[in-house]
Parts: sequence; structure tokens; C-alpha cells
Amino acid sequence: MSFEATDIRAAFPILLRRVNGRPLVYFDTAASAQKPEPVIEAMSAAMRHSYANVHRGLHTLANETTTAFENARAAAARLINAPGPEQIVFTKGATEAINLVASGLGASVRPGDEIVLSVMEHHANIVPWHFLRERRGAILRWVDVDDAGRLDMSALASAIGPRTRMVALTAMSNVFGAETPVADIVALAHAQGAPVLLDGCQHIVHGMVDVCALGVDYYVFSSHKLYGPTGLGVLYGRAERLAALPPYQGGGEMIDIVEQDRISYADPPHRFEAGTPPILEAIGFGAALAWLSGIDRVAAERHERALGGYARERLAAMNGVTVFGGLEDRPILAFNLDGAHPHDVAQILDRQGVAVRAGHHCAQPLMRRLGVTATARASFGVYNTREEVDIFIDALAKARKLLS
Repeated sequence: MSFEATDIRAAFPILLRRVNGRPLVYFDTAASAQKPEPVIEAMSAAMRHSYANVHRGLHTLANETTTAFENARAAAARLINAPGPEQIVFTKGATEAINLVASGLGASVRPGDEIVLSVMEHHANIVPWHFLRERRGAILRWVDVDDAGRLDMSALASAIGPRTRMVALTAMSNVFGAETPVADIVALAHAQGAPVLLDGCQHIVHGMVDVCALGVDYYVFSSHKLYGPTGLGVLYGRAERLAALPPYQGGGEMIDIVEQDRISYADPPHRFEAGTPPILEAIGFGAALAWLSGIDRVAAERHERALGGYARERLAAMNGVTVFGGLEDRPILAFNLDGAHPHDVAQILDRQGVAVRAGHHCAQPLMRRLGVTATARASFGVYNTREEVDIFIDALAKARKLLS
């Protein structure tokens, strides 16, 4: 395995594009990563040569497509060191994966049962639990973070109690890039008999994940942030947890027997995959994981963190710029130009070929914690370079001059 950002870039055809007459600088990987050529080719080849529906056909095309689909599931299991592919559920996104768990848990939630969350969760890990508050009488327990995005562990310990039905936390903030201390979280929750769900959408992109070592009960992530296509999410669940969850949706594939007066369900993971699954997306995701396996992920993580540290250093040297969070070497950073709306900043950067995100980043409780309504956000992937950070800083300096 090897890693060199300039070599990595050659696999991404979109990075050759010019935007508004400038070379594209894509600093929005936290929202969605660009796709390498092997992913594009795998999906195209499947449509051209071997596409069919999966699992139920007996003909050659169905068998070929089913093999590719299930190979992607096995690759996802290897990626996170899951005990087996039967513990990997494919959904249409990480959002649906969290909704699946919340819905299944909701069948047994009683008024006064508690869900523990942090104020830096993405809305995808907030709204499904609000459904349980609205519909089942659950209580949401909120845990604060400090200005650097570090979880208040004493508050977490106090929030977990005998009525805690789930501790649902991000493993890496999509605003700060701050990581949560997973081992400590799991220990606190399991001591009270509470399961833990981790939102790993950012976490898995920037480091190696071993769900067995983490001891987590559920771990969710999405293909499209991990250089694969949109439309596919992954839910890992411990075998006994998945076995205890009722089905999320009903339809084909998730059944064992259907009769007029009774029904029985398939075992996990198929119990949770009603209907035709995201076939081409899974094939593309399998190609993304195969491509990632040829990269030195440890070196890639160092590279991304170094870019984050360098960008933070350059921003700190600029007058009139506020950078949120105190962690120096994270691949995600949020910032604002004093007196300027983040949307205006993002549009001016775009005119100079630099793509950043602006808004509340689906993290409105955290925005309120920070005392702002929105921020701009730069986020880095394996294909970004130090030279692009310099272009970004120059473009931001022009934006500051225009907006001052």
C-alpha cells in the first residue's frame, strides 16, 4: 500500500475540472466525497454487462449481480472488523440506518424512558429520537461539549441511568472534527445496561475502525462520504441486538413465510432490507472499498490531519477570522469572517474555484451552543494538497476585502 496525494488525485476525474475559470479546489468532503475512477467504472460496467435484481433470480445475470452485491457487504464487514457480513445491513443512507434502530427500539419504549445525546449531533442522530419523544413519551437527555468540541464526560456519566434506552453519539463531529472518547462512552453506558449507537459518518473516513475493539452495539456510516456513491448506508449491529430488533419496513426479501393469517421474518441482515436494495450503489461501494484497500490509511489520516492543522494555522494568522474549536489537527474546521454571512463567504470563494460548505451543517443545537446561526466549513479528503490550502487562504483574503 502507498499514499501520495498527487498520485491519489489522478484517480478522480472531477478534479481536472475548472470552476468559474479556476482549477477546482474541493473542500467539501465532509458533505460528500468525490468518486475515484474505479467506482465510476464498476457501476457503469454493472449496468452495461451484468445488471439484474439480486437474490431471487436463478439466471446468470442475477447470480453475477448477487455475488457483487454480497461481496460489497463482506468488504464492509472487513472494513470495520465486524465478526461477519450477517451483521451488516445495507440501507439507503446513514440517516435511514439510525431511523431503523430508533424505530425498532421505539416498539418497546415507554413514557419516561431516556435517550442520551450530545449537543453536537447531526440532525440525523437527533430527529429520529425526537420521534420517540413525540410518539412514545421518551425523554431526551442532552450532554454539553466545551468550546473545542470535547464531550463533557462527567455530564455524560450523570445523564446515563437505569431508564436509559440508548446512548446515541457522534464518533466525530461534522462541524469541529472533534472525536469522542468511544471506549469511555461504551464503558459508562454498558455499566448501566444501555446500548451505544455511534454515528461514524465522519469518523470512518479519517481513520481505521474496529467495532469489536470499540465494543459498540451499533455503528452507522454512509458510502458517499467514503468515496462511494450516494444512496447506500451501512448499519453494523451486534448479532444479539439485530436479532432483537423488529423489522423496520415490510415487503419482499425481508420475509420467511407469508400466509393470509400469519407471517414470519427472515434473519438479519435481510430482515431489514425490504424490497429491491440499492444494487448498483452497493457495487460502487464495493469498488470504493477495494480502492481504499490499496491506500495506506494511516498515512492518509496523517495527511488529512496535517492539512487541517496547516489550514487552522493559516486562518489563525488572518485578522477578522473566527475559527471554531480548539483542536489543531482535525480534517474538518468551521470558521466565520467577522461581520460577513457564511453564505456570502462561500459564494465569493466559489467564484475563485474553492468549494466550501456554509450553513448550520445539520447541527443547529451546536450552532446555538456556539452562539451563531451558521458557519463556513472547510473539510479535507485524501485528494487535497497543501497548495490547495494556500489557494483557499488567498481566496478568503479576497473575500474579506470584498466584504469588509
